[in-house]
Amino acid sequence: MTNDQPIESYFTNEIHSALTKVGLSEQDVEAYLGHLLVDFLHRDHIYAIRDAAGHRLENVVDMIAEGDIRLNATSFDRERQVHKHIGDFLLFWSGVFPEFLRTIKRPGGSDALIDVVRQGQMSYYMASTFEHDPYGVEAPTLRKLSNDFEGYQQGLLLVRASFEGFTAHDWTEGFSA
Repeated sequence: MTNDQPIESYFTNEIHSALTKVGLSEQDVEAYLGHLLVDFLHRDHIYAIRDAAGHRLENVVDMIAEGDIRLNATSFDRERQVHKHIGDFLLFWSGVFPEFLRTIKRPGGSDALIDVVRQGQMSYYMASTFEHDPYGVEAPTLRKLSNDFEGYQQGLLLVRASFEGFTAHDWTEGFSA
């Protein structure tokens, strides 16, 4: 897979190094996570799920309801889209910025009782069950993310650790086009 974005190439290389250390080096997952990190550089992509009224959903509990065909999801495709996003959302925050989880899991908050690992695994699993076109190609990758969610969290923590200590010069020199 060729990549024209230097930042995504950098992330993918860091992910490869980190996942090799935790024994989960898989090219499809590395590419997926590299793209995820680039995609989530934009706040609008982190909070991409909106309800029927167009309101941005920031709580996992609200996202779960939005992705439930028995509640708010208007189609099975919508159910898949939301659950894939929940998996991405939880893996990103718990792997790259775990301190953020304290803010969403504050006592009395709607997400206080969410088990991040279990919900991330379940959401990726649900999305992985869509094995028909156009989702079939991505289904095995999502299944891997479900099965080894905690290992991929650890890998992303190692990626984050590789960022620490960078200076502004490192970022601009490393990513100039």
